[in-house]
Amino acid sequence: MAEKPVPDPAETSRAAVDQTEDSVAGADPSEELRRERDDYQDRFLRKTAEFDNYRKRIERERREQADQAVVNLMQDLLLVVDDFDRALTIEAGGEADAYRKGVELIHQKVYDLLRKRGVKAFDALGKDFDPNIHQAVMHESSPEHREGEVIGEMQKGYMMGDRLLRPAMVKVAKA
Repeated sequence: MAEKPVPDPAETSRAAVDQTEDSVAGADPSEELRRERDDYQDRFLRKTAEFDNYRKRIERERREQADQAVVNLMQDLLLVVDDFDRALTIEAGGEADAYRKGVELIHQKVYDLLRKRGVKAFDALGKDFDPNIHQAVMHESSPEHREGEVIGEMQKGYMMGDRLLRPAMVKVAKA
């Protein structure tokens, strides 16, 4: 039996390179330049699209962060409004009337600021319970009210435009 010669891997790879060089050398140089130009053009278009998408994503995230910062500030300010509301429910007589008048003025300025920013309180009393805008903290049997009607409001709810800032804490009637 005759042994088959085993090809040398280095010679095989050199032959493949020589064959590729021959095919490239035989090709039209202008065709090769067109192919290269098309490849660069394609890469350029893809990178431009990627950058445009990146820019839009960053802008959207920045807008969302700014909106969230405003919402957080308004929610914190609502806590102060609640304190003013509670302070104004207390009856004061005599010398405290001047103090009360000052608190009322500050309270009104805060409400004006909220209104200017599009924040509005919404009424919950007498409405049907809606879990999207109400937070039920109590249920109470009440024959004079219908099932699911809001019969008490412990804390006002607020909207900023179409966005819920804080749900109203309510007492709901049950049959």
